Amino acid sequence: MTLAGCSSLGSDDSDKRNLERFTAEQIYTRGEFELENSRSPEDAVFYFSEVERLYPYSEWAKRALIMQAYANHRAKEYEEARGAAQRFLDTYPGDEDAAYAQYLLALSYYDQIDEVGRDQGLTFQALQALRTVIEQYPDSEYARSAILKFDLAFDHLAAKEMEIGRYYLKRGHYTAAINRFRVVVEEFQTTTQTPEALLRLTEAYLALGLNDEAQTAGAILGYNFQSSPFYDDAYRQLRGRGLAAEARGDSWLRNVYRQMIQGRWL
Repeated sequence: MTLAGCSSLGSDDSDKRNLERFTAEQIYTRGEFELENSRSPEDAVFYFSEVERLYPYSEWAKRALIMQAYANHRAKEYEEARGAAQRFLDTYPGDEDAAYAQYLLALSYYDQIDEVGRDQGLTFQALQALRTVIEQYPDSEYARSAILKFDLAFDHLAAKEMEIGRYYLKRGHYTAAINRFRVVVEEFQTTTQTPEALLRLTEAYLALGLNDEAQTAGAILGYNFQSSPFYDDAYRQLRGRGLAAEARGDSWLRNVYRQMIQGRWL
């Protein structure tokens, strides 16, 4: 159906009230037209939802449902996008577009991740939904994008821990700061936040006079991130106390050293 033919289905209130006289294909096509030509994706959502309402369980209703999710996402109506995507997954779990529906559901969380200072609940939900894309649809065209976004969201969580840890460190609450940096080192080792976390651990342990722990943090940092400016800073701080970056003692950091450097997990 051409766009010209589609123009017979207008967007005024009278046409919206009398959609029953149009076929599912005509209404769906009007939704596509609105999505491409209107500045308001909500108009497209209306037509796609009407296809689902008037022609339930038809092939056009199935198409319209996935397009509802997409159009709502375009409109930044994320909760509605999630609802449509989840309905598609519940109704058509084995459909070829199920991977895309799950990806849209994940994006509806991911695109709401704000600056680091906000609550991280949405980040956790984004990670869970992205993981589903990766694990259930590994061969889909969306898996690679989901992996990249998963890594970014994971880094986002680590950055939150770093932000809180720095807050405590600046105020001399060293134990509280160490607890935050420890989470980064133990649970977010693969993120970009790990080098700084090891530096801040070195600083905090030196401030507490726990030299063995400070030296071990410096050793891990030097082994894994020797070219990092964070290592240069840690090295200077240790040398200023007459200490070397080497594994000492039997703290939790020594266990991390065994795991990361010596490959010993027991």
